[in-house]
Parts: sequence; structure tokens; C-alpha cells
Amino acid sequence: MPGVVRALSGIPPIFMPPRKAHDGCMDITTNQNSNEETHLLRRSREGSMLAGVAAGLADYFDVDATLVRIGLVALTLLGGAGVPLYVAAWLLIPEEGSEVAIAGEVLSHSWHR
Repeated sequence: MPGVVRALSGIPPIFMPPRKAHDGCMDITTNQNSNEETHLLRRSREGSMLAGVAAGLADYFDVDATLVRIGLVALTLLGGAGVPLYVAAWLLIPEEGSEVAIAGEVLSHSWHR
């Protein structure tokens, strides 16, 4: 059948060179970007209007905070999802300089009582 296809199309089949075996050790995970700082999602204090959610998301995704705010307003007007999403992000995303979000603090205090 391949000969028939080649005869009909006039184009030789795509040649794929054989793959070589992997030379490296597969039991160690390496990070090629080890010089780069890990960028964590945090609520931003700088440029924040309410709780810093939009500014933090904008910083994390490297977009303008105004675009995030417009998106949240659009979600609010087109179905009301913007406000619950903002509140959920406010509770779940830690503030800059903090390792624990507000929800984590509330839950840890309730467990220690």
C-alpha cells in the first residue's frame, strides 16, 4: 500500500531518522531555569484598590491590573460570578509577605481551640 500512495502522489514518504537512546540520567529532576526566582501568586499591596486581588493576579500573569479589573466587572455584570470569585481569591490567595491565606489562618485557629 505505501508504494501505491507514493506512486499516486509522486512525493516520497517523510523520512524520520531513528531516535537515539536518552544519554542522561532519568532519576534526577533538573531545573533549567534555576537562576530565575519562583514567582508565586500573592495579593499585592502595591497598586491595590480593595484587597489586592486584581493587582496580584495581574502581576502573576504579567498583564495590566486594569484588564483584570475589567474582567471581574464583566463577570459580575454577565452573571454575577465576579464578586464571589473576588471574595474567594481574597480568602485563598495569601498577601505579599505572608505564607498563609486568610482562610488558612481562620481554619488553623478553629482547629487549635
